[in-house]
Amino acid sequence: MQTICGIDLGSRSVKIALMQSSTESDSLVIKRLERLDTIRFYREYGRKHDGKLVVNFEALGLPEVDSLVSTGYGRNTLELAGGEAIPELKAHVLGAVYQTGLKDFTLVDLGGQDSKIIQVRRGKMIDFMTNDKCAASSGRYLENMANILDLSLEELGQYADAPVELNSTCAVFGESELIGKIVEGYPIKELAAGVNATIVKRILPLLRSFEGEVLVFTGGVAHNQAVTRLLQEGTGKRVIIPQEPQYNGAIGCCIMGSDF
Repeated sequence: MQTICGIDLGSRSVKIALMQSSTESDSLVIKRLERLDTIRFYREYGRKHDGKLVVNFEALGLPEVDSLVSTGYGRNTLELAGGEAIPELKAHVLGAVYQTGLKDFTLVDLGGQDSKIIQVRRGKMIDFMTNDKCAASSGRYLENMANILDLSLEELGQYADAPVELNSTCAVFGESELIGKIVEGYPIKELAAGVNATIVKRILPLLRSFEGEVLVFTGGVAHNQAVTRLLQEGTGKRVIIPQEPQYNGAIGCCIMGSDF
């Protein structure tokens, strides 16, 4: 039996997946998933040595593994000591194929501070578009806007109807615009719907150059029910959310490190 550890060193959180091979079904099975705040992870469990990231796996309560693979945030990917590092896009494609069983789809990944759109055909990436310059279509944007509205992320994700028009394309200016709408007296439900609609409005133009009838939606933003609904309505395409959208990259690392 083979045990693999995949680590996605994200901008806002670090996702860890442990998977084991199953000799009976000739497949990999998820055994453990864990998420930690990125700053806390580096402060308490990691240090850089000779250009590599040394992780205290014992302190994390992780067992010895046969294979260790990591991926990370954009160009800041760090190779883990005792393992290998793979590009983010590859990790997310592998994770999405494993989780959905699909081979042809468009992957939409909205993470903590960046967004990725990947065209997948026959299980391979054939085209992609990324945005890590602005947080306006990311989880960080939703977190900031939820704080302004005094809502939890779960509460924010419930509203999609009668959205207030928000036009700012910048996360910082977007906060000022939202505060202005609050002063004008718009209801919280419509303000929250406006925030969710703004995320989708920024993604739709990017999706026009990607073919296919199926979208696989991953990343932390995929937990937002309103964004999912608005994305489906805006594209007219079928939207599939894997069982573990936020751990997709870490799961993809495990697939890369396995013998399957």
